Amino acid sequence: MKAHSGHGATISLGYGEENSLSPCLVDGFQDLGSPETLQDEEQNTLARTPLKLSSVKAGGMMSFAIDSLGALWMWGNCPQQTDDGEFYIAATSAPLPVWDFHGHTVVKVACGNEHVVAAVSAGETYTGGDLVCYSWGNNNHGQLGLGDKESRSRPVLISEFGEGSSWEVYEIACGAWHTAVLTNKKSFDQDLESRCWTFGIGDNGQLGHGTTATICSPQPVDGLPTGSFLISLDCGLFHTAVVSSDGEVWCWGMERGLGLCPDASFSGMDAGDALYPIRVQSPETNGFKFLGPVQVACGAAHTVLVAGDGYRMWAWGRGRSGVLGRDQTTDSYTPCVVMWPPLDENFQEIHEDQGQASTSRANDGTNTELELKLSAASEELQFLRSKLTLMERYANILHISIFRKPMDERTLPRSLQESAVFDIRKEFENILDSSDTDELARLEMFYRSMLSGVKDKLLKRKVEVMVQECIVSLSAGRQTPRGQ
Repeated sequence: MKAHSGHGATISLGYGEENSLSPCLVDGFQDLGSPETLQDEEQNTLARTPLKLSSVKAGGMMSFAIDSLGALWMWGNCPQQTDDGEFYIAATSAPLPVWDFHGHTVVKVACGNEHVVAAVSAGETYTGGDLVCYSWGNNNHGQLGLGDKESRSRPVLISEFGEGSSWEVYEIACGAWHTAVLTNKKSFDQDLESRCWTFGIGDNGQLGHGTTATICSPQPVDGLPTGSFLISLDCGLFHTAVVSSDGEVWCWGMERGLGLCPDASFSGMDAGDALYPIRVQSPETNGFKFLGPVQVACGAAHTVLVAGDGYRMWAWGRGRSGVLGRDQTTDSYTPCVVMWPPLDENFQEIHEDQGQASTSRANDGTNTELELKLSAASEELQFLRSKLTLMERYANILHISIFRKPMDERTLPRSLQESAVFDIRKEFENILDSSDTDELARLEMFYRSMLSGVKDKLLKRKVEVMVQECIVSLSAGRQTPRGQ
């Protein structure tokens, strides 16, 4: 984990070969000169150029940084080459420049467990729209997109995204052993067209091509609509997610694109992996569009979406350690609001008022009023959150008891989709119509067993009543005089 300070220094948690619980300065980064000065020690001492960092990235066991001159630095478990030209992974505790990109500008970098993908300017400087794509590292699943499974110790150009390609790269992401790339059509005489390409391991459908096959060369994900412009992309360990400019989000891969990992379950029922992109339903609009989309990001087994022009966050997937940000650790199969203010327009207005009050400071009563509003809003939020949690649990338990699977807004009962009235009789008929022979047989066994239980209970109660009546009758008979 890394961050950069305002003075261009890099701070890291966990450096060298030892773990660190507190931030420590990455050795040698604060006073580094530009990469070309490292070649000549005398020149380095005479004309040192201070560097600033523009971005950082971390993978499974490696870290990367791009400086203000567009040079790429790497440290951790990095791809290396023996004297005989053999590929291997070696631990490097200090940042090293990637010399292969000298004379070009590295704009973006992404990394998986042991492979790296970089978007680099075709020329010396980045002028926009001239990025090409390189990859290197472990390639045992074809995750480098070079048409084979041979590992590379140094960057190699991916031919599909080279300078002569009809597609230009603008976004890259890596999963554990797969890679995803967003591209634009270079031709200016056509409408703007963006495509998502994936390659690497496909065991859990994380490539989105409808199969679980491993693919060694980039292929477009055909399940995405061609008319949408994709603005953001990210990969989890075993799933992939993209978001379009009009607010539509698609996920695919392990556990219906949720990436919940093999030990996750849906109350004992296997939901299956998503081999094609699944469009994520928005609880906010009750449709498939999140208003004001900004960015999507994937963790190992969860997804976070920033929407509402930066004022809202949604999360779904595995909830362990509270990564979904909703004050719970349970998994969520549908997007839930991350409890981060501002949660609605009222909060935005309050913050705007508070900013004006802080500059003028002419009316102390305004500040007091804002504090009261925020306090009341916070209390109401806590109350609504507890009510929502209770309702979610109750609705999920009820749904499981009826339909034998957890509630999922993407597969709401048909009667609820068509109207606001839940017709349980109609839904049961739909279940019978859609069930195969094995499911019908299991239903028959279940209801036979249930009916048998009802009959046994009725019989038991009848016997109890008969015995009770017999006892009453016998008791009455004892009290009758013998002469009568």
